[in-house]
Amino acid sequence: MATLHERQRYRRQILQALYTAAEGNRLLGITGAALNHDLRIPEQDLAAACSYLAGEGLVTVDWEPGNTPAMVSLTHQGIRLMEAEEEKGD
Repeated sequence: MATLHERQRYRRQILQALYTAAEGNRLLGITGAALNHDLRIPEQDLAAACSYLAGEGLVTVDWEPGNTPAMVSLTHQGIRLMEAEEEKGD
């Protein structure tokens, strides 16, 4: 299992990937397979990160059997968080 630092990094990477792909549209998402391939997050850690982010209300997850994320999308709250962080960077 991942360390605390790794888990936080995985969650940040997922949010950033979703935000970049969605371009502010919460109807767009990314498949769990694409996240796994693009971010190279181990499957168990990807599922844990998605579950955590869903619990925080930042993403929605459609799950496949075996606790695998099929589709992950930012919620309105997740978009607002990412926009606020983007504004801080400007």
